Amino acid sequence: MNQWLRAGMLSAVAGFAVSFLFSGTTLAGSGKFTGPGVTETEIRIGNTMPYSGPASALGNTGKVISAYFRMINDAGGINGRKIDLRSMDDAFSPPKTVEQTRKLVEDDQVAFMFATMGTAPSSAIQRYLSGKGVPLIFLISSAGKWNDPKNFPLTMAFPWQPPYSTEGRIYLDHMRKNNPDARVAVLYQNDDSGKEYMRGLREALGADADRVIAAAMPFEVTDPTVDSQVLALAATKADAFMILGVTPRACSQAIRKAWEIGWRPMRFLASSCINPDQILKPAGLEKAEGIITMLAFKTVGADQQGDSGVSEYLAFMKKYAPGIDPTDFYAVYGYTVAGAMNEVLKAAGDNLSRQNIMKQAATMKGVALPMLLDGITLNTTPDDYRPLRSGYLARFTNGQWKPFGPLLSGQ
Repeated sequence: MNQWLRAGMLSAVAGFAVSFLFSGTTLAGSGKFTGPGVTETEIRIGNTMPYSGPASALGNTGKVISAYFRMINDAGGINGRKIDLRSMDDAFSPPKTVEQTRKLVEDDQVAFMFATMGTAPSSAIQRYLSGKGVPLIFLISSAGKWNDPKNFPLTMAFPWQPPYSTEGRIYLDHMRKNNPDARVAVLYQNDDSGKEYMRGLREALGADADRVIAAAMPFEVTDPTVDSQVLALAATKADAFMILGVTPRACSQAIRKAWEIGWRPMRFLASSCINPDQILKPAGLEKAEGIITMLAFKTVGADQQGDSGVSEYLAFMKKYAPGIDPTDFYAVYGYTVAGAMNEVLKAAGDNLSRQNIMKQAATMKGVALPMLLDGITLNTTPDDYRPLRSGYLARFTNGQWKPFGPLLSGQ
């Protein structure tokens, strides 16, 4: 297709979406908006989560989100409306995500989709939802591509940390600061997330990329093991090893295998894979000692029991999600993203139209949440859809993640 024609079509689609986004709303006689997924007493929200399949450990995020909204409903809901969260299993399979999302939008008539898990599953439904005028709010991915309000004004992510490409560059900076001549071996997930990590590394290194990157090996989410990839990477005798995945099994296997074969490089672990219970314990906590990652969220440890935010979170988990380990990072994330959605819905007031909910999500300013690390707040504008853009480097020490150094920005 002619590039100018294609650009014109994209512009027209974006213009229609923006027009829709900020068009007028209809209010019920009581003054409360009613419309798709919204009655005078209820807000119906759609979600997909990998409750089964190779990424099922991530499903704890969805369970905690559901528990959070139960807490909100017990307190009377939001502005008098209860939350009806309809969370469906997609097994981290994009075709299944599409199937479940269509049911939620067309059969259940949800007001919007919220916190869908993963880059690839969310990518599979983005254009469909945009075409239907249904917002996709706080999808779970740190891919930089989600910050595109001009072309996709109805899509916003809630990242674990700064964008994947920025996170990779921060690891490179730390590596080269400590060893200017270091070479790095990279294990990366063979999807949009892993490819963005690799793109960021190569862009940061420029002409030095082929010299500094000793080898880069992809893996599929469905691979039974990553042992062969780790063996090939270890054969390079690289000074550093980056494990850049977002699903638990491969990250855990990579940590364990590198240790078992006696490979002891400087190690970096993608911040999506830092969960002690689901990833580090299966690998062996002693094998994870010294690994470096990036954190934007508080972790739960003995030395944080006096933190008011942690205490609030632990009380919530004890009452509403007693079957889930509160140290589970996926639980901490679920609690935080649900808290962010709560703030958006409160700000929307009685006008819970899709347009106004999206508008509130796109105008957050200094929103502080209990489990964000010091100095980190949520901020968005209609031109910048990155709610979270900062974090700290952290090292796994004596069974806990310990942040160190200054707050680093992903801008």
